[in-house]
Amino acid sequence: MHVVIVGCGRVGSELAIWLDEHGHSVSVVDRDKGALHKRLPEAFGGRSVVGYGYDRDALLEAGVERADAVVAVTSGDNSNIITARVARETYQVPYVVARIYDPRRAVIYQRLGIPTVATVSWTVDQIRRRLIPSVLTPDWTDSTGTLSLVERPLPAAWAGKKLSDLADDRFRVVGVVREGEARLPSDDFVGQEGDVLHVMCTSDALEAFAARLAGDDNAEAAS
Repeated sequence: MHVVIVGCGRVGSELAIWLDEHGHSVSVVDRDKGALHKRLPEAFGGRSVVGYGYDRDALLEAGVERADAVVAVTSGDNSNIITARVARETYQVPYVVARIYDPRRAVIYQRLGIPTVATVSWTVDQIRRRLIPSVLTPDWTDSTGTLSLVERPLPAAWAGKKLSDLADDRFRVVGVVREGEARLPSDDFVGQEGDVLHVMCTSDALEAFAARLAGDDNAEAAS
């Protein structure tokens, strides 16, 4: 797999090093030559290119024409999106991801077919999950907006019960993390205190699932 990473900050450099260590071909593009030398170790086996990610000459030098993926993670939203669009529309790169700092732009970019990672939104969501664990915030939603994957600690009331009893045609438990080990639950899998559930729901049934988990039958019926 050949990956072009635009931006050699902490995210870009760590991703490049990881990909290189796992046997992938990597090119890193950054306008700051010093950042490339500072953040990429001498043992780095990939290629370093000084230039702007939206500059076609820099992208060609980085091997964009044969790239399987392009990742734009500079500190500028506009630069990342321009880079992503050039990679997708000009060079037909199959996998393109752009980091953005302004989460309000995420919907616009998704309409352009460009997956985004919003740093601020992710951080806020992680804090919110820990402050208000009763709020269900999807970890992932499919491109049609129909299915959502959510993470939720198992309430004490469900310990000792079959997790299959939580399921109906709108949601089901697809994974459980127990004592640091992830597993796929069978139909007879019994919940245990401390379990963390990964549940696939139809997006319009998130509140109904929360009510089922809380044992609030009245709330579920109302939904």
